[in-house]
Amino acid sequence: MPDIFISKPKKETPLQKKRKPLSIKKKKTKPKRKYKSYAFNPLSSFIYHPKDANFLNKDTEEKVVLVLRKHPITNVSWILMAIVMLFAPGVLGYFPILDFLPERFRFIAVIIWYLVTTAFVFEKFLTWFFNVNIITDERVFDVDFVHLTYREMTDANIDQIQDVTVRMGSVIRTVANYGDVIIQTAAEIPQIEFIAIPKPDKVAKILRELRIEEEQEKIEGRVR
Repeated sequence: MPDIFISKPKKETPLQKKRKPLSIKKKKTKPKRKYKSYAFNPLSSFIYHPKDANFLNKDTEEKVVLVLRKHPITNVSWILMAIVMLFAPGVLGYFPILDFLPERFRFIAVIIWYLVTTAFVFEKFLTWFFNVNIITDERVFDVDFVHLTYREMTDANIDQIQDVTVRMGSVIRTVANYGDVIIQTAAEIPQIEFIAIPKPDKVAKILRELRIEEEQEKIEGRVR
């Protein structure tokens, strides 16, 4: 008799057909919610789920939830100052302030003034543009741009957030709907501040939802 053989399957009795083995249902892990992505507008101050948004130190599986800058109304003061500086030479031309200088030197002084005005506008715009707050599905970032050669980036994990405080302290802030969001964390930097950002209540709500989602992932063992 050979060692390997194929036996004919036995016919099931009617009683055996009725009895079905109990199947154990596997618990399905709840995937993360999918959000609709929006076009990335680089000049916007509130960008919710931007499409194809990347930044330094971003993980491959990390998804950007929110990109924030200071509310555009915070730029009004320096824009008005720039307008005054722009028209200042024309106004001062009616007053004999630079009459003691030769005409050639007066022209050079006006050119230097406009160069200073351009540098002022450029520096203020870069400060607003590169001071960014970023919220991903894993971390929060605060990027402080000081000048062209120096910047500072602070980050903390979502599960390290202990408390979120919204601060709106004036009529202008209430009407324009912008304020500060103070994030207390258990990270090395205990406090991260989002200053003068639009829709601070909505930002706090998004952070709260991300914290709940992160806790649910820990319970279900889906932590990366």
